Amino acid sequence: MPLALRADHDPREERGTAIAQVGGVKRISPKLYRVTSQSGNGSYGVRLAASGWTCSCPDHFYREIKCKHIWGVEFSLKLHDRVHENVVIQPLTINACVFCHSTEIIKDGLRHNKSGEIQKFSCKACGRYFTINLGFERMKHNPQGITTAMQLYFSGESLRNTARSLRLMGVQVSYQTVWNWIQKYMGLMEKYLDKITPQVSDTWRADEMYLKVKGNPKYLYALLDDETRFWIAKEVAGDKMSREAVDYASDLFQQGKATAGKRPLTLITDQLRAYHLAYKREFYTLKGPRTEHLTWQDQGVDNRKMEAFNGTVRSREKVMRSLKREDSPILDGYQIFHNYVRPHEALDGRTPSELAGIKVEGENKWLTLIQNASRGRKADRSN
Repeated sequence: MPLALRADHDPREERGTAIAQVGGVKRISPKLYRVTSQSGNGSYGVRLAASGWTCSCPDHFYREIKCKHIWGVEFSLKLHDRVHENVVIQPLTINACVFCHSTEIIKDGLRHNKSGEIQKFSCKACGRYFTINLGFERMKHNPQGITTAMQLYFSGESLRNTARSLRLMGVQVSYQTVWNWIQKYMGLMEKYLDKITPQVSDTWRADEMYLKVKGNPKYLYALLDDETRFWIAKEVAGDKMSREAVDYASDLFQQGKATAGKRPLTLITDQLRAYHLAYKREFYTLKGPRTEHLTWQDQGVDNRKMEAFNGTVRSREKVMRSLKREDSPILDGYQIFHNYVRPHEALDGRTPSELAGIKVEGENKWLTLIQNASRGRKADRSN
């Protein structure tokens, strides 16, 4: 039955739905939303309390009824809960002969060499043997040793400790070899993942943290999705107070728009002036829905998510005793580790990419990413 003909129809529900459909509901935190007044004059705060949703508007405050702003928040949440089409990155399986493309293939023993054991296949159609080591061709060491090194390093070990741990597994490498692996594969995976758009929320957080590059003081600007904790973009800057800081923040927001394919409806930062000027440059529009810039100090918004994120990055940087260069693959690698590999307790053991609609399958996620990135690079070359 149409909404207008229902006997129990509440006109506030229809008005709240209209507000949500034009982007008038902005998420500040899981328990706080800002809803634009339908008249266009100001907005109201809708909070989740122990007794349910409450609103600061007069309609709810004096009549104690479910106002249109609460209806708008509930409608917005229903839209958000709709199932999106996820991107699933699966481990590669061998299902056809590389020579005649027949599917009549069987496993036929192992090939032993210095790098370890590689599965051999034989084709019943053409009678030829072949092996596939996608992503690790001409590598002296096997994929398990290489991906274990990445897991150890980005989990917090130093290059030297990673090399020592690998020796206990029978993988004889130097710390320089581990560094070479990181350089080789971080760029490969980054190019592959840049082509996939994460389904992040409409509320983003930006913050900066102090670090050192070759012993010199620098700042890492980071853009984080508030809901999925997906690390959207990063920028290493010389300072945060000069005019150049506005350019650094603008570059950060430009990267965010390119990665997410959209701009946020709510941007939460600290009171650094560079953020507000960059917000006006990159996010502000005359047409609605407009991006609203909030500072967590003024709004009383919890900033623990950014503080926890900064703490993990600082722990990684502390082990390295400063970065060696601003465009270090270490930051790219840690961003991949944070988004796609490391499960987060605050996300119930899931990765940020899973919540953002990108699921990496397989017990060894590094291996899955490297295989798919290598296949994508070969496909690009053939085209």
